[in-house]
Amino acid sequence: MAASNATLTNETAMGMGGMPQLGNKLMLVAGIAAVVAVMVVFWLWSQQPDYRVLYSNFSDKDGGAIVAALEKMNVPYKFSEGGSAILVPAAQVHEARLKLAADGLPKGGNAGFELLENQKFGVSQFVEQVNFQRALEGELERSVQSISAVEGAKIHLAIPKATVFVRDQLKPTASVLLNVRAGRNLDPQQVAAVVHLVASSVPNLPIENVTVVDQHGTLLSDTSKKAGANGLDATQIKYIDEMQQSIVKRVESIIAPIVGAKNVRAESNVEIDFSSIEQAAETYKPNQRTEDAAIRSMQNSESQTANGGAATGVPGALSNQPPANATAPIVADGATAGAAAGTESAAMNSQKNTTTNFEVDKTVRYTQQAMGGVKRINVAVVVNNMQVIDAKGKVTYRPLSAAEKQQINDLAMQAMGFNKERGDSLTVVNSPFAENPVEPVAELPLWKNPTVVEYGKDALRFLVGIIVLMMLYKRALKPMLNKLTTPAPQLLPAPQGNQEDATVTLSNQSGNALPPYEQNLLAAKQMAKDNPRVVASVVSNWTNGNES
Repeated sequence: MAASNATLTNETAMGMGGMPQLGNKLMLVAGIAAVVAVMVVFWLWSQQPDYRVLYSNFSDKDGGAIVAALEKMNVPYKFSEGGSAILVPAAQVHEARLKLAADGLPKGGNAGFELLENQKFGVSQFVEQVNFQRALEGELERSVQSISAVEGAKIHLAIPKATVFVRDQLKPTASVLLNVRAGRNLDPQQVAAVVHLVASSVPNLPIENVTVVDQHGTLLSDTSKKAGANGLDATQIKYIDEMQQSIVKRVESIIAPIVGAKNVRAESNVEIDFSSIEQAAETYKPNQRTEDAAIRSMQNSESQTANGGAATGVPGALSNQPPANATAPIVADGATAGAAAGTESAAMNSQKNTTTNFEVDKTVRYTQQAMGGVKRINVAVVVNNMQVIDAKGKVTYRPLSAAEKQQINDLAMQAMGFNKERGDSLTVVNSPFAENPVEPVAELPLWKNPTVVEYGKDALRFLVGIIVLMMLYKRALKPMLNKLTTPAPQLLPAPQGNQEDATVTLSNQSGNALPPYEQNLLAAKQMAKDNPRVVASVVSNWTNGNES
């Protein structure tokens, strides 16, 4: 009975030992899978690209369009800063921006006339007017944002309600808030362009009713300061500055090849006459009777009248009859001729009139002087001493000679357009330049260099990933694989006979016939766990002295 019990106990131990071995193998496989998954995660983390901001502070509509475009381009992205920025890999930032810009993204949060495309049927006139005003404001904002120096714009229009009473009509007004880019500013001409753009887009909006303010609260459209203290407006001041800079550039560029680019300094002062003169003169000269005088018209008149005495003769029909044929009296020749001549001159009276009209000598002259005429140019030039290099390569400086100074003076006069009659002046001074001490610029440490820091982060991430993978492999994965590949210990078959014989046989085999020590130890532990009664009996026999 005791032998049968021992045999049953041993068989039960062998049967029950197979189930724990299968469970242990499943646990090892699960552990290996978990370790491999952790290793893959760490590897992917070490190879993860660095993300940079693609766009930030965008509207929800633009954000959805940008995300859809990135998915279409197969560009990975993620959100940061509470969803207000879209990040993409650093190597794809510029390419993604160019492609999105080609698609017109981001469009900005300004809604234009597309608001009028989806209006519902039956909306009131007030809603239509509000939508039209919002659309007009959005279109104007888009137009103003097209200026290179403007990053963002907000436009508010105040359009009064139309009325049939002329006395009660009000003019519209507009307020423009500009967000100027960092390091940029708007000159008065650009501000005036914005004012005219807004005023021309709104009916009946005068220019003086448009107010332009920047993001710092500075009033840019201040019409009360059109001219400076000297009576010149911004355009005229800019014209003077450009002309002065042009003269300085010409003078320095013509002298620099002789003394060196850093050894000449020039400044100019140009006086410009911005007055516009238009003159008309009409001059009359006194008439002169000369042979080349131009005759406009000439009129001659001549008349002869009879110089007879009083009427004589017998009145009646006889006096109206023609006279009879004359008969010459018999007189001497001289007396006859004199008497005939005297009689003719006494009988005839002649008169001649001549009228001559000459052309009027007149001169008409129109003179118009263009605005911006040069009144005077003053130029001052300072030249450094001439550099001399000896045979040993030593550098020294010497003053300019009289001939060299005269040569520089002549070149400067030609470059500036010197005009003595206009009162121009030119001063050339030769003096050594004061050397400014150059402070040594401290080199940026490697750990502060942005490029080195980025490369260091990537290398550190890769190194940490390799170290973690090696530790997981040596500490977790390799032992699990060894346990999985090591064969399980085999339990000894139950001996035949009583319990004492089984104990003796087990004791003998444990010293001679069993596998190596480790396998015997594992087998003993497994037997003690599965059949504690048998092990307790063996130990009890050992303690009682039944070892043989």
